[in-house]
Amino acid sequence: MRKPRDFDAALKTLTEKTKALKENKRKQLGDLIVATGADALDIETLAGALIATVQSTDTAQKQAWKKAGVEFFRKAKAAQSTDASQPESAQTSDSLFTPSRSGAGKS
Repeated sequence: MRKPRDFDAALKTLTEKTKALKENKRKQLGDLIVATGADALDIETLAGALIATVQSTDTAQKQAWKKAGVEFFRKAKAAQSTDASQPESAQTSDSLFTPSRSGAGKS
């Protein structure tokens, strides 16, 4: 006879995984804001810029933003490679993250 499946435990595990993924996403967004220097902006300006970006229908502008973002991450990755070749004591604790390709920005 098969052992009955514990749906409550499976649901609890999935809920915990979902919470962990959401928390990781929040942390990455915060890291991105700090890494780009956007933390120097007041919260209203940052919110307005993000809203304008989301609402923009200008494809050329979005492509330019994407190109700038790709270049930002390329430089960050190169900086991480340089840091990795230094002794651990010379490395900074603030590391840039690798952007998620799983569509984390889509909600």
